[in-house]
Amino acid sequence: MRTMQFLPALAAFVVALACLWVLLSRFGRRLMLDRPNERSLHARPVPRSGGIAIAAGIAAGMAVNAEAGAAATSFVSGATLCVAGALALVSLADDVFTLPTLLRFAAHLSAAGLVLVLGTDVADPALFAVLLLAVAWYANLYNFMDGSDGLAGGMAVFGFGAYALAAHQSGNAALAALNGSIAAASLAFLLVNFHPARLFMGDVGSVPLGFLAGALGLLGWREGTWPLWFPVLVFAPFICDATLTLVKRLWRGEKVWLAHKDHYYQRLVLMGFGHRGTAWIEYAAMAGCAATALLFRAAEPGMQAAALGAAVAVLVAIAAWVDVRWARWSRGQRDSGGAAA
Repeated sequence: MRTMQFLPALAAFVVALACLWVLLSRFGRRLMLDRPNERSLHARPVPRSGGIAIAAGIAAGMAVNAEAGAAATSFVSGATLCVAGALALVSLADDVFTLPTLLRFAAHLSAAGLVLVLGTDVADPALFAVLLLAVAWYANLYNFMDGSDGLAGGMAVFGFGAYALAAHQSGNAALAALNGSIAAASLAFLLVNFHPARLFMGDVGSVPLGFLAGALGLLGWREGTWPLWFPVLVFAPFICDATLTLVKRLWRGEKVWLAHKDHYYQRLVLMGFGHRGTAWIEYAAMAGCAATALLFRAAEPGMQAAALGAAVAVLVAIAAWVDVRWARWSRGQRDSGGAAA
């Protein structure tokens, strides 16, 4: 039985790896090239079809789980995967044709609303609205944070891995298998996405992964597997970076829908830490948040609140450190430019 519990993740990893081999072939590399723009940290076109391999791996993992009969997937979990698949198709169309922003955001809100209606019994309109925006924000912030080699793939490994471990500890085998499959497929992708990246995941990967991070976080809360703060802390490094960046840009009156390089991870790369150094810094933050969430998941409410507050305080302190370094680095860049002129 213990071996059967690992079969879905193993299948997800193997199938994703096989799909990646095809996507990196001479034919596959011509699909959906990501050409550098104002937001980009890469200098040459890179294929952005990796999300297709992740989706294939997840589907394979769930198929093996169903065949083995190790744990029956609930209707809500299955519906959530179907909604994620629909989002993947919309995002694939966006990768190929560049859809209007409002259309994409409407799709994200619709997906979040459908999962909330099917998977929760939230009666309070205010709470429903907050959760709706939270799931839609997860989908968008994951896309925003997919801009440096190994970053989004690593977050998926740590984040969904933490979900899987918490579900396993709680005896929720179906949720553990689903999240383990997502983490395993993402790990396969990370092998070709760590710097220097040979493949990007694209919106077809980042948007569904972000959606699943929010939706499965709510599902685990609904099923009593973890408290509502747990998915927030697990994905806190992404949430804090994207949210603080958005708030600062709104405060400055900037057009937040335009491409930019103001994210904290982008600044780390530009200041000289590079893709590898930035990835290791982010991995340390991810691992720390995931470990804290797992350690205090079943603790007393006061301890849970203290752990969440401490983790957020550390992340805000890191953000402030990056802001100070960025101000000095930017000033040095301006002074060097002036001296050269």
